[in-house]
Amino acid sequence: MKYLKLVITFVVTIVIFYVFNTKLGSIPPIGKFLDPAGGVWQNDQEETIDGNVNIQGLSAPVTIHYDEQLIPHIFAQNDLDLYKAQGYITAKHRLWQMEFQTHAAAGRVSELIGSAGLNYDRSERRRGMGFGAEKALEKMRENPEAIKFLEAYRDGVNSYIISLDAKTFPVEYKLLDYEPEAWTTKKTTLLLMYMTKMLAGGDNDLEYTNMLRKFGKERFDLLFPDFFDVNDPIIPKETDWSFIDVEITKTPEGELPLDTIPQTIEKPNPDNGSNNWAVSRAKSTTGNPILANDPHLGLNLPSIWFVMQLSTPEYNTMGATLPGALGVISGFNNHIAWGETNATRDVLDWYKIEFKDTTRTQYKYDNQWRNTSVRIEEIKVKGAATVIDSVIYTHHGPVTYDHNFMSDNEKSGYAMKWVGHIGGNNQGAFLALNKSKNYDDYVNALKGYTAPAQNFVFASTEGDIAIWIQGLFPNKWKGQGKFLLDGSNPEHDWQSYIPQAFNAHTKNPERGFVSSANQHPVDKNYPFYVFNDGYETYRNRVINDFFNSKDKFSIDDFKALHNNNYNLKAAELLPFMFDSMDDSLMTSEEKEIYTQIKAWDFNNDIEKLGPSIWSKWYSKLYHLTWDEFDTEEEALMSPYAYQTIYLMKTKPENEFMDIVETPEKETAQDLFLLSFKDTVKELMEWKAKNGDYNWQAYKGTHVGHLLQGLPAFSRFDLPIGGDRNIVNAASATHGPSWRMIVEMSSPPKAFGIYPGGQSGNPGSAYYDNFIDDWAIGKYHELNFLHDAKATDQIIGTQTLTPSK
Repeated sequence: MKYLKLVITFVVTIVIFYVFNTKLGSIPPIGKFLDPAGGVWQNDQEETIDGNVNIQGLSAPVTIHYDEQLIPHIFAQNDLDLYKAQGYITAKHRLWQMEFQTHAAAGRVSELIGSAGLNYDRSERRRGMGFGAEKALEKMRENPEAIKFLEAYRDGVNSYIISLDAKTFPVEYKLLDYEPEAWTTKKTTLLLMYMTKMLAGGDNDLEYTNMLRKFGKERFDLLFPDFFDVNDPIIPKETDWSFIDVEITKTPEGELPLDTIPQTIEKPNPDNGSNNWAVSRAKSTTGNPILANDPHLGLNLPSIWFVMQLSTPEYNTMGATLPGALGVISGFNNHIAWGETNATRDVLDWYKIEFKDTTRTQYKYDNQWRNTSVRIEEIKVKGAATVIDSVIYTHHGPVTYDHNFMSDNEKSGYAMKWVGHIGGNNQGAFLALNKSKNYDDYVNALKGYTAPAQNFVFASTEGDIAIWIQGLFPNKWKGQGKFLLDGSNPEHDWQSYIPQAFNAHTKNPERGFVSSANQHPVDKNYPFYVFNDGYETYRNRVINDFFNSKDKFSIDDFKALHNNNYNLKAAELLPFMFDSMDDSLMTSEEKEIYTQIKAWDFNNDIEKLGPSIWSKWYSKLYHLTWDEFDTEEEALMSPYAYQTIYLMKTKPENEFMDIVETPEKETAQDLFLLSFKDTVKELMEWKAKNGDYNWQAYKGTHVGHLLQGLPAFSRFDLPIGGDRNIVNAASATHGPSWRMIVEMSSPPKAFGIYPGGQSGNPGSAYYDNFIDDWAIGKYHELNFLHDAKATDQIIGTQTLTPSK
């Protein structure tokens, strides 16, 4: 069966290369690929988890126990040996993934797939991904210990790479016909930039500018208010901010440039978010704080996460790691547990740049001409000539858009100011968390963390719970960063940053729990300007209502909440729609489906029909409502879901409800019926082709291989409910990428699961063995070993020994 899987994938890969319009010569040499001695068949073997391996540079032997889930438990005598071993073991199981992600971050995909990756690579280079990684490395070099740890990890990865030969390369190298290259410290910072882009690389400034010019300020403010009328923030509303003694930046004089741009670079998935929460001793059934985390990211194989235990005589930590980065990212040790959700703060602004002339060697700033610099980007393209892209840099950042890229004006451009370009030792924060023992250690660990901004939840065996919204945040004047800024006006620069001590946070709140789900961080009383840049409005209210619903909560309650399928968005709109619609205008077929959705209980469970009807209906309704934004002439953005529903319910006759292409004057009620009729038509077409449209079949959640289009390396039609805007945020290709629950007993008791497996090898039994349990909401208890002598549930032990 495994051989068949590989052969099928090979055939599909040929099709992919053909679709990409690569030359036939770009296809892996068939004889080499199928060679019995060194080809793809060599990958149909399990990883070795026993015996001794000599590693150069170790100071003492390192013990790695593998448990029944193929989770490595690494016991070293010091940090340098630990991180060297972490690099070696991670590469052993996830080498291709960790390297491919750094290629993607650096804008080097064209090297692997040819010209089909060129536009992507140009975008990443013009986004300043490599520039930001270099700035981060410069910052880390200020800390000699941090660099030593990075180098130890690097050396561990390279120790594994040099042990390989062509026949033992991971299968993806054979599919794409290239070889792994040496790991570097910059690759780790590129991996961190990859995450920074994913979680803090979004913005809508240029789209908002187009809408401000098109619709005016009054209509824009109606569509995109700073606060929704419902706001259940991360930090409780009753929080006293009087201790903050720094003022918000004053709004400058002058006008904003109202330029237009027809398209913008690709944005990260807007659903990249997460849930986390913790309850205090008083709200726990066991008398111990309990903490949970579930990051919502792309569902891919190999999984973005790799679970490990990392231990020295000084500390013992376990949880989810990022292949390519050091330490545990979301996890626990003997004293504390922590997890993150995306803070979704606006930390990326755009500045209009006026060049002196077409040479672009100078730009206007403060009524003078300032010199630009140029970063020459050499983009290697498989099967084609190298492409040279000259990216102009100003003090704001890279001029992403100019006459060479998505614009046509030789004397102006748009420069990106992004916190991702500001060097920070963000790796160090996680290493410090791994060693932390109490609340003060946790706070100190976060102080130097800059990006991507995260809501760090915390719980400890001492009984404390807390949450800090941590990142480097500009202290903006009210409205700064919503729209394109004037790059020649010094007052439009970021004038200062919010002092770290004044970042929003709470410790042991009176309500007995902390939580975040990417919603607005604070209420209007927080003194600094926080723009509503797409904050979540549904999951957070379900979570907080859950914790306000009773006095005590257990681990089983946490599991149930992770898997909660209640669709609050549907529950808040559908009753209004039902009351507004006239079913006498429906056909018998339409009435049948209308009856089905009226009987729905608003839970997106897999066997139900209601979620499928709702999903298609709301999508049709949303696009019909905002047809004004359907244009290729300028980049626009439709309003967020909550404000869309608010306007339908409170302003059903607003001019935005009118369909542009019809002579009639439609209202929201008209749109309800029109979109429902279209929904029924498409559902019937879907049913005729695919069968029953229950939610599992219609949603079709699948976990795809990182190289899109490799079905034999992917999993399809998973039986998981939920959807976007739901606590169980599993959509078709996106959702809970790691579920973790930790009870802060002594020692801690922890559970975890993710949609993948520990091995990156599709031929391994451990490649996707977690997926079925993940889909049905089952957890694995994490085997937290207390020392290297503990061998409970261990299936293999490997020792890394110093080379002589």
